Parts: sequence; structure tokens; C-alpha cells
Amino acid sequence: MKRLILIILLILPLTANAQEGIKKVYDETIDQNEQIDKALATANAKGKFVVCQVGGNWCPWCLRFTDFITKDADIGELIEDNFIYIHTDYSPRSFKADQARKQRSEKMMKRLGNPKRFGFPVFVVIDANGKVLHIQDSSFLEDGDGYNKEKVLRFFSNWTPKAVAAATTTRPSR
Repeated sequence: MKRLILIILLILPLTANAQEGIKKVYDETIDQNEQIDKALATANAKGKFVVCQVGGNWCPWCLRFTDFITKDADIGELIEDNFIYIHTDYSPRSFKADQARKQRSEKMMKRLGNPKRFGFPVFVVIDANGKVLHIQDSSFLEDGDGYNKEKVLRFFSNWTPKAVAAATTTRPSR
């Protein structure tokens, strides 16, 4: 029994260090609405849309998605070319201790069309003027214990500024 406990104590720090690289993708100290405003200003200047990945450092699927897209060059290029991508923190477990954070988070959720109803992570595509264009439930992008590259590429490709503009262009009648 002592050996088992010793083995567990030796392995535990190693597993914590393995996740350390992606653990802090959400900044829990900033005002999410200010974060969105800054992203919108950049998107407007660059002709891009904003994608808010809403979730938290507490969410393994949120961290897994971030890891997935940062390690795939095709997805990374598509995002870089078309979006300002931000990790927008929503950590309800801290609300009892921090009422100001709760108020900011609820204001952000209202602004984004209440995306928490889809679970986490959830992706909100916003045009450069701040209009919510799409809320994406991440479960449709999953594949087993991870994410499916083709589904993720299809999601991002369908919500680029060019794709949205093409879909809204009036076509001549026949």
C-alpha cells in the first residue's frame, strides 16, 4: 500500500505539468466585455470577424480544443486569416466569492446571445460591428475524445467574412 501511495505521489506532479502548457488560456482577471470590445476594434481595422471561445480553465474540453487548433497548421491559418480569436472566460464557480465578476460574466453572456445553454466550450462568431452571427455548439465538432479536423475546418470556413458576404449577396432572379 505504501508503494502504491508513493507511486501516485510521484506521478501526480508529472500529469499536472503535462497540462500546464494549455492550462492558462483564459485570463480570469480581465473584463470580458472590454476584451470583446478590443477584439472588435482589431477585427474592424483588419476586415475580420471575432470568434469568442467561451469557457474556462476549469473545462478540459475547452483546453483540449485550444490545444487542437494550435497544433494544426490548416486550422491555424484559416483562423489567422479571417478571425480575431479570443478566449472569453466564464467561471461560475467563482461567482459567490466575486460578485463583480459574476455581473461582468452575465453581461457578457447576454451580449453574446446566452451561449452557455450549449455547454462549454461554445463558440460565438461576431461581425466587426458587434453583431452575433452564429453560436456554435462544440459537441458537433467532437470526435471521440477529441475534435474532428474536417468538422472544425467546415465550421470556421462557413463563417469567414467572405463566406458570410457571399451568402448575403443578392442573386439575380431567373
